[in-house]
Amino acid sequence: MKVLDKTIIQMTIPTPFAVGDVHVYLLKSDTLSLIDAGVKTKEGWEALKAQLNELGYTPHDVEQIILTHHHPDHTGLIEGFPRAETIAAHQNVDLWLTRDEAFFDRYEQFFRQLFTVSGVPEELMPSPDELRSTLQFAGKGKLTDTLDEGDTLPGHDDWHVFKTKGHAQSHLSFRRESDGAFIGGDHLLQHISPNPLLEPPIGNQMERPKPMLQYRGSLIKCQSLDIQTVYPGHGEIFTNVDELIPVRLQRQEQRAHKAYDFLMAKAQTPFELCKQLFPKQYENQLSLTMSETIGQLDYLEDNGLVVKGFQDGVYVFEVLR
Repeated sequence: MKVLDKTIIQMTIPTPFAVGDVHVYLLKSDTLSLIDAGVKTKEGWEALKAQLNELGYTPHDVEQIILTHHHPDHTGLIEGFPRAETIAAHQNVDLWLTRDEAFFDRYEQFFRQLFTVSGVPEELMPSPDELRSTLQFAGKGKLTDTLDEGDTLPGHDDWHVFKTKGHAQSHLSFRRESDGAFIGGDHLLQHISPNPLLEPPIGNQMERPKPMLQYRGSLIKCQSLDIQTVYPGHGEIFTNVDELIPVRLQRQEQRAHKAYDFLMAKAQTPFELCKQLFPKQYENQLSLTMSETIGQLDYLEDNGLVVKGFQDGVYVFEVLR
């Protein structure tokens, strides 16, 4: 736990995921708010209660919950705060909190179709159970308030909301006007670059989102926000945003050009390229590695460096000569 100033307190919660501990933040003002809610495990709940107790609070004192995005390590414990009548987040978070079955069915169908046309063999295709397996760690509930870019946080008028899509289609970040403090969820992390994760189109969207391009756009947006201190969802608090963002952009471009070099040798399906980029990880981490691969292909295609064809029911990418 870190008391960062009179109004922000960082609390750290263990997770069962490879990313390690997750941070949540207590915002003190006229309203006592919890930003993100950790992961739904006994260890996580005990850790959160113990840190609240050190501050002289109990879960009953938390008046509202605000979420940066829908991933389980950020929503897990929302059901443990009996006085929190407000749960606020991007509207897409509600699909996950309410366990919208029609959405989950479309979600599973989307990945099966996308992976099929990307050349993934049947024996590696994710099962429906795999796609839903992390829901045991996620919270259940329903949003009472939706947030969007330009809003202020309820009860905290100095904090402004910004869309930071890329890692998730529901991702929001919050910046305090008075001092440039930035609660960035998983968007800005000092020690690692977050995975821009594939998700299906939602609502009236016809085409799938392109999270790598969104992530780059969100990073570029952040360069203009005069961010002074980042309070992240994972890792250390940091201040060198102006140095970090160009590095993140450059490293992504380097990864994309590695993919380009493989395509220079021969035209490939996304899955064939994934195997070359991630020879040791693709079988055990197919969804993550395919998200990264397709993201780099989106970047290369958007920059006019590759062209996509369709052969025998599968997409094939080749260098535009």
